[in-house]
Amino acid sequence: MELTKEPMDRKVNWSWTSAVIGAASVTATAAIILGRPKDPTFHLTSISLTSLKLNLPLLDAELILTVHVTNPNIVPINYSASEMSIFYDGSLLGSAHVEAGSQPARSCQLIKLNGRLDGIELAHHAKKFLADVAKREMVLDAVVDIHGTAKVLWWGHAFKVHVDSHIVVDPVFLDIIDQENKSALELFVAS
Repeated sequence: MELTKEPMDRKVNWSWTSAVIGAASVTATAAIILGRPKDPTFHLTSISLTSLKLNLPLLDAELILTVHVTNPNIVPINYSASEMSIFYDGSLLGSAHVEAGSQPARSCQLIKLNGRLDGIELAHHAKKFLADVAKREMVLDAVVDIHGTAKVLWWGHAFKVHVDSHIVVDPVFLDIIDQENKSALELFVAS
């Protein structure tokens, strides 16, 4: 077995074009892996009663819901106004308005939602409501679809976030006892 040595002064073909293409490929792969969209998180932090409106023979309640929202993504988002539906015992009890807005990348913010609960609908569930007041636990469900765009470079990508919330509150002091929030992000190819 004979070993042969190759000369060390062999010339290697190298070009700037290959280097740029290679660097761009690595950058694009990293951006895809790191930039994979993540579901935002929502957490109701407080409920404040702002007014009671006498609507004989019932009362309508106006509330402010304070929600902590986290955008874990590497791009800022803009979203349009929408309505959150609030349910009690399977019936639509009221709604809360989500103002149009934006949120920076990888950030948290508090948003305040103006809500209204319908006294007539609550009266249809008077027996259950009085039992909930007595045990100081009232279960509410809320649903909202938020539409918006996330701008990546010069392309705007449309998205929809569907949020389902299951909230247990003290109906006397409006304290939040427990909650479970689920969000699902859906991206659209073009906007």
